[in-house]
Amino acid sequence: MELRSGFTTGSCAAAAAKAALMMLLDSVKASKADAEPDLDWETAADKRVKDIEYVNIMTPKGIPFYAEIVNVIRDESGKKVTCSVIKDGGDDPDVTTGAYIEVSVRIKDTPGIVIDGGKGVGRVTKPGLDRAIGEAAINSVPRKMIEENLNEVLKERNAENTGLEVIVSVPGGEKIAEKTFNPKLGIVGGISILGTTGIVEPMSEKAIVDTIRTEIRVRKAEGRQVLLAAPGNYGITFLSKKCGIDKDIAVMTSNFVYDSVMIAKEEGFSEMVFAGHIGKLVKVAGGIKNTHSRYGDHRMEILTDITGMFSEGKEFDELKEKLSECVMTDEAVRIITEAGVSCKVFPKMASLIKENMEKWAEGTLKVEVIVFSNEYTELVSTVKAHEYLERTT
Repeated sequence: MELRSGFTTGSCAAAAAKAALMMLLDSVKASKADAEPDLDWETAADKRVKDIEYVNIMTPKGIPFYAEIVNVIRDESGKKVTCSVIKDGGDDPDVTTGAYIEVSVRIKDTPGIVIDGGKGVGRVTKPGLDRAIGEAAINSVPRKMIEENLNEVLKERNAENTGLEVIVSVPGGEKIAEKTFNPKLGIVGGISILGTTGIVEPMSEKAIVDTIRTEIRVRKAEGRQVLLAAPGNYGITFLSKKCGIDKDIAVMTSNFVYDSVMIAKEEGFSEMVFAGHIGKLVKVAGGIKNTHSRYGDHRMEILTDITGMFSEGKEFDELKEKLSECVMTDEAVRIITEAGVSCKVFPKMASLIKENMEKWAEGTLKVEVIVFSNEYTELVSTVKAHEYLERTT
């Protein structure tokens, strides 16, 4: 069954902003009709009492968003309207799904559109993100979407010189943000208003890689010379508990090892420590760029090939048979260790991991590797791995 796409927080904010401005200008027109009844203000008085229930915008991807408008609030001054769009992330496991993206649009005295964040929208506190330190975490594309839709309405209503203040809020955004990467990225007080296409694609690999890039960029902007990375929570916990490293400085690469190496290179890093469980990292030793199982397992085959470099004949045949029957790499570690070749097999594995990652980066990135197994026991590390670790703190 095909998964259903959704719409980003940026699309929701743009739709809510458009609806708020339309209702605001209708109210202004109605008030003028009351003040000057002889002028032809169309059916302004009728429009004033009607709330807009739906509004249509075009997303950057070229897919229209027909958004339902809820919770309309008209300020008594007649110069501000607030309304919301409920975020629907489709079938993507998005923690912001169900959140109310609330936008207030107020007429101000000076021309131009000013966009800021209200309660539940985070503030940037670290360099390297889309917005400058101190600004609301409303990214560039959503800002552009909001401005374009507002300017479109102003032009249609012959009100191009009208100045607007736009405040985007997310009720409960502070709690939602605790389930996102925002605290780690230095975005405090709420969620981010995001989206480059306006569309949420279920389980989007691009979204994961974009998150990895953002984290790496933040680490670089913090002035770090050595990038610390791990495939998942397992690796992050190892670095924290066994190596005493602040877990917030390590970038989680998920299965995207090759992509992370290339991003590190592009963002200007020249040194990297990559730490992880043997079950993931042994795949990299075999040249596998994405460690997800759908791209192939091959863990035992790779370990067997490396083991074959240091044993032969009947001894190797027996080891090969035992390894082929293993389901878990920790069991393979036990077999290799009991065979007396672990002191050669695992350093060679780590060396191959290092060589492959450095080859992907075309020699511009020096990589050191730490591999652990069985309840966070360090199995092997390359020569300068711990020296690099000391320079990450």
